[in-house]
Amino acid sequence: MDRQRVYFSLADKMYYTNPQAGPWNFELNIDRQALDVFERIFQQMQLLEISNAWRAQLPYLQYHLDRENDEIDLRLMKIYALIHEYGDEDTKAFVEQLPYFNKRV
Repeated sequence: MDRQRVYFSLADKMYYTNPQAGPWNFELNIDRQALDVFERIFQQMQLLEISNAWRAQLPYLQYHLDRENDEIDLRLMKIYALIHEYGDEDTKAFVEQLPYFNKRV
């Protein structure tokens, strides 16, 4: 499959094919199938964040015991795993130093 260069913004949950199109954090060489995976995970995260906004209105439910927060963290780990897979050596080194990937099991 042909790979293309894309520019990812994690804060915006978007990617760009033009580096001038918007702010970005990571430059990746990625195929279309992997881009579809990114899109699905970003959509899932957005739905979970909407659910969290509603949950935030309930003061008796503590956020750190909230299942949706755990689901968002899980998807963020998946995003970083994909960034690690398709990134250059500097990107891989950055992801490897993150707490998500530095856990001793």
